[in-house]
Amino acid sequence: MSEPLSAEEAQRFAVNAEAIIDNVAGFIQGKRDVISLAITCLLAEGHLLLEDVPGVGKTSLARSIAATLGMSWHRIQFTPDLLPSDVTGVSIFHQGSSTFEFHPGPVFAHIVLADEINRASPRTQSALLEVMEERTVTVDGVTHAVPRPFLVLATQNPIEMDGTFPLPEAQLDRFLMSVSIGYPDLEAEVRVLANNHRGVTIEEMSSVGDADDIRRMVALARSVHAEPSVMEYVVRLTAATRNAPGVRLGASPRGSVGLLRAAQVSAAMAGRPYVTPVDVQRLAVPVLAHRIVLNDVEADSSARTRAIEQVVAGVPAG
Repeated sequence: MSEPLSAEEAQRFAVNAEAIIDNVAGFIQGKRDVISLAITCLLAEGHLLLEDVPGVGKTSLARSIAATLGMSWHRIQFTPDLLPSDVTGVSIFHQGSSTFEFHPGPVFAHIVLADEINRASPRTQSALLEVMEERTVTVDGVTHAVPRPFLVLATQNPIEMDGTFPLPEAQLDRFLMSVSIGYPDLEAEVRVLANNHRGVTIEEMSSVGDADDIRRMVALARSVHAEPSVMEYVVRLTAATRNAPGVRLGASPRGSVGLLRAAQVSAAMAGRPYVTPVDVQRLAVPVLAHRIVLNDVEADSSARTRAIEQVVAGVPAG
C-alpha cells in the first residue's frame, strides 16, 4: 500500500492539474467545468461519455487534451457497418515467415475519441468492453496492452435516434462519467469566432506535461486519504439509488468505486490530501446519473440528474 499523500504533494498536484486545465481552456472557450471533469476522468483512470449535439467542441476537447499532454490520440467514427476488428486491430498471416502479425487498430492510443458510438452495432460497441476495463485487447487468443494512461472519450447525439443502437447498461457502466458540454455563452462563443478568425489551431498549442507526468499523478491520486466514514457515505449514496422512487435499476458497486476514485482526484486537484463529503456530492451526478434506469422509459438525462440530486439531498453525510 502506498504512503498517504502529503499536504505538499497535494499542493503540487493542484498546481499541475490547474496548468493542464488552463492550457486546454485556452482553446476550449467557456467550458472550464467540463474540462475539469475530463481531466478528473483521466487522472482517475476512467472514461468519459459526452451526450451532446454536434458542433459544441467534443472532438476539439479530445484533441486539445492530447496536445496539452503530448499524448497520442485516434478518432474512430462509429457507423453501422463498422466491424470490431476495425476498432481493435487484426492478425494477418504472412506467407514468407509463416506467422501471424498483429496490426493494431485505432484503439491503441492514449486518448481514443469514439465518435457517435451509438451508431455502431452492439457487436462493435462491445469491442470496447475489454479495453475500457482491462486496458488490453485480445485478438485470436493473444492479449495486447494499450498505452497508459488510456482514456476513451465517447460521444453520442441525444437528438438523432434513427439508426442508432442505445448503449446497454454494461457498456454505460464502463464510463466513469457522463456529461454534456452544452452551448457556449455569448462571450465564449465570440472568443471562439475570434480564435477561428485569427487562425488559431490545436497544432499551435503548447505542451505542459507528458504521459509520464500523468502516470505519476494517477499514482498520487490513488494515495489520497479517505476516512472509513467517507467510504461509507459513498456506499450509502450508491445504495440509495437502488431504492429511489421511480428508479428501476440503481447504480452498481462499480459506481461506488468510480465515485471514490473521482473524489480522490477532486480532493488532490483542490490541494487537499484527503477526501471530504463535498467532493463526493459534487461528483455524484456525473458519476452516477448515467448508471441508473428509470421506470419511465421516455425519461431523458435531465430526469436521471434530478433523481441523483434527490438521492444526494436525502442521504446525510454524517
